[in-house]
Amino acid sequence: MSRNYDNWEKLVAAVLKREEFRRLALCESFSTSNSTDFSARPSFDSDVPHGYRYSGERLNPADLSSQEAFVFSNVMAIEYGELKKATKNFHPGMLWGKGAEAFGCVYKGWIHEHNLTATKPGDGITVAIKKLNREGYQGNRQLADETHYLSQLHHPNLIKLVGYSSSADNRILVYEFMRKGSLDNHLFTRGHNFLDWATRVKVAIGAARAIAFLHDLEIPVIHRNIKSSNILLDGDFNSKLSGFGLARDGPWTHVSTRVMGTYEYAAPEYMTTGHLTTSFDVYGFGAVLLEIMSGHQIIDPKQPAKEHNLIDFAKPYLNDKKRLSQIVDSRLEGKYPPEEAYEVAKICLQCLSIEQELRPKMSEVVGVLESL
Repeated sequence: MSRNYDNWEKLVAAVLKREEFRRLALCESFSTSNSTDFSARPSFDSDVPHGYRYSGERLNPADLSSQEAFVFSNVMAIEYGELKKATKNFHPGMLWGKGAEAFGCVYKGWIHEHNLTATKPGDGITVAIKKLNREGYQGNRQLADETHYLSQLHHPNLIKLVGYSSSADNRILVYEFMRKGSLDNHLFTRGHNFLDWATRVKVAIGAARAIAFLHDLEIPVIHRNIKSSNILLDGDFNSKLSGFGLARDGPWTHVSTRVMGTYEYAAPEYMTTGHLTTSFDVYGFGAVLLEIMSGHQIIDPKQPAKEHNLIDFAKPYLNDKKRLSQIVDSRLEGKYPPEEAYEVAKICLQCLSIEQELRPKMSEVVGVLESL
């Protein structure tokens, strides 16, 4: 068994098991109910005490037993053999996508909803099975963090973590399957469904709600990797935020000794100073919103030289009603409400402010988008 695997298993096991014990201790009475009311503002799953959050401290893996079983809330252990069956032994034909090098590949599979055993294609529930590459401690660290957050946070616009599998040679996370894939493919890749204006606004609202939920927690969560490829779409184009491997708990201000994330979407103050606040995510959302409006990537060398950096190119147009149409996706062929597009452009420009103090809160962004 490799040192990387030992560290990963102990770390994830400790975090999840400890949180389960704490959750039970804090509950006045334990309930198996998983009903959730999303009619009001987003909140934790009803099983979890409102406002309760992991404190953020790290454990020493040397103090932990690698044999500790871990099950937290709705995250269940799944036998590796069942996942092999569900993906036809990880057959290339079941490959759904490839992530960053440390994260390996994502496969499509089918499992029973209740006992999480493999089923025939088309039966049971469809899941996305993320198989981590065997090498790379950083990938292990990020996967542990992703497990930590998604096992605790529940919201209709956050990706749902169904289960996990852990063995000496394999570390796997299993998610709900998002049939329409990631937003970036629809915006930038030929052959995917073209998104009309109403669908784009719908996607933006869902993503904004997810981020606002994270920021409005008693101890805010900073996602640190808001980008179009981390916004996944279900069959009805409802958007769900994924990619929690770089997420961190608040406080509202934090100085990082190592700049992380995707630089195209990173706020300027973070890139230069490592200073991290929730406004970092607001800037990232502004970049995604600009991509949604324009249909172009934030950095695209294939565009004319002056348009390589979409943010720099688009800013003069975002607050100009007469010229705004020049940056709105031409594939829309003008089929969008001009006043609505202008409101989207204005909130986008605010999110992309160089001065972080001028950026709105994500709850304010949600309010603007929902009012359209």
